[in-house]
Amino acid sequence: MSGTPDHTLALALDLLRRGQFAHARSILEDCRPSPRVEILLAHAHAGCNRVQEAARLLCRQAVANPGARHPAHDMLGLLLPHDRVEEAEAVLRAVRQRARQDIRTHDMLGELLLQRGRTAEAQEVLAEGLALSPAQLSTGNLMAVCLMEQGEFAAAHDLLSYIVQHHPDSAMTQANLAHLLGAWNRLDAALAAHSRALALRPDDARLRMNHALALLKSGRMDDGWAEYEWRRKMPGRQRLPEQRMLPVLPPDADLRGRSILITREGGLGDMLMMLRFVPVLVGMGARVSIQAPDTLHGLIRRMGGIRRVFSERISLPPHDWHCPFLSLPHVLRNTPGHAGASVPYLHASAELVRQWAPFLPMGTDLRVGLVWGGASRPDIPAAHAMDRRRSIPLRKFAPLAGMAGISLVSLQKGTYARQMHDMPAGMRLYDPMESVRDMDDTAALIAGLDVVVSVDTSVAHLAGAMGCPVILLDRFDNCWRWLSGRTDSPWYPTLRIIRQIHSGKWDDVIHRLCSMLSKRDFPAARRDDARNRR
Repeated sequence: MSGTPDHTLALALDLLRRGQFAHARSILEDCRPSPRVEILLAHAHAGCNRVQEAARLLCRQAVANPGARHPAHDMLGLLLPHDRVEEAEAVLRAVRQRARQDIRTHDMLGELLLQRGRTAEAQEVLAEGLALSPAQLSTGNLMAVCLMEQGEFAAAHDLLSYIVQHHPDSAMTQANLAHLLGAWNRLDAALAAHSRALALRPDDARLRMNHALALLKSGRMDDGWAEYEWRRKMPGRQRLPEQRMLPVLPPDADLRGRSILITREGGLGDMLMMLRFVPVLVGMGARVSIQAPDTLHGLIRRMGGIRRVFSERISLPPHDWHCPFLSLPHVLRNTPGHAGASVPYLHASAELVRQWAPFLPMGTDLRVGLVWGGASRPDIPAAHAMDRRRSIPLRKFAPLAGMAGISLVSLQKGTYARQMHDMPAGMRLYDPMESVRDMDDTAALIAGLDVVVSVDTSVAHLAGAMGCPVILLDRFDNCWRWLSGRTDSPWYPTLRIIRQIHSGKWDDVIHRLCSMLSKRDFPAARRDDARNRR
């Protein structure tokens, strides 16, 4: 009797990828048993919440292939895109219960819990795996990430050092060690670990990109921007022809009559930071078009000298060269304008400032804009984990409620804005954000404030680019953009940084914030546009 036709298995797999688990199961249950059929059927059972059936089949195939990747890995790739997290976790727990001596089961469950931010549970699962094999490469690296997420940098460092002793040729471990040391702000040691990782895998674009970020955080800007160009070799990064990429320009570059397309890249904060370089290209005579999210269009058009601003929905205009936003510092490194335009290089609309003025508190109090959370992005585990570290629960700002002479204005959007439903006792927070449409409206609100207090979000970049006083409340393992060991910023002269002394601890940060506000201890505004405040 012949096996199941390939087209039947292909159909079942397509149904699984589309999330049609019951339909796939009905097809596979009629197929002749085989390892391939059993694995696909296990995935279908998992998507139908038939936990024990899925676990039984997965474990049977895992036993048959002990040196291969566990088949439950593929199950995760099918369930998680359809937000079937609970089903995936239930199956992984059942698989682990059936095969506790298989260290792969601890790795999979621990990694899933880690991605969901449940670090204490992940640590318990991974510890059981390490008890089976203390120098296990994958388990040790996952545990180190788990420890770092909880601010246990010394313990994570000791564990990775132990893993390196047993796996000296593991570029992954050296890279994780470099990342840990960078987050721990031990940058010389981090760069040394990056060098060891790159000696093992010199053409790994992701390792080169992480090395670039360490260079940038240490203040080695020219080296960092040059190394950061490796990111364009990563899958999906380079979408336009390489031969038309804007080259590194000479000091006497003449761009008159040449058209340059700047393409969208990174988050809003990245683009707001990089817009300082656009006037440099315009000053060289270039005809500049910019691809950017709609929310930035008004701000960009007001910069002047820009031929066109458009979104990703529009086809690309004709151009001589293209350049992604985050390559601008590199291509301009040899020109007189390598530092970009002076602050302020972004300006609020005078008309919008007048329209938004009634939404702000009146009187002579210090008007303080407040942003306490970022974009959570739960679909991207690394970004979601970073957001948990950078965001501050609104309740932590309770000491501001008792400060005289201060009016608080919310500049918060997204899920964190819901925390205003349970504000600290005595706090009054003006909230105009429900009517805000884009960053142009936000800029108009900022123009009517005395200072913006923000965690590491695009609003901090916007206020800094406008020359508004900014107090950045920064996490311990801070982003490269804010360098290391500094309370000021070379990007924004009016920005001051209050950084965590201990990972995850915000009380001291809030205490220092209150002191700074009460003393009015922040830089004066650098504006050349009318504030139209009162």
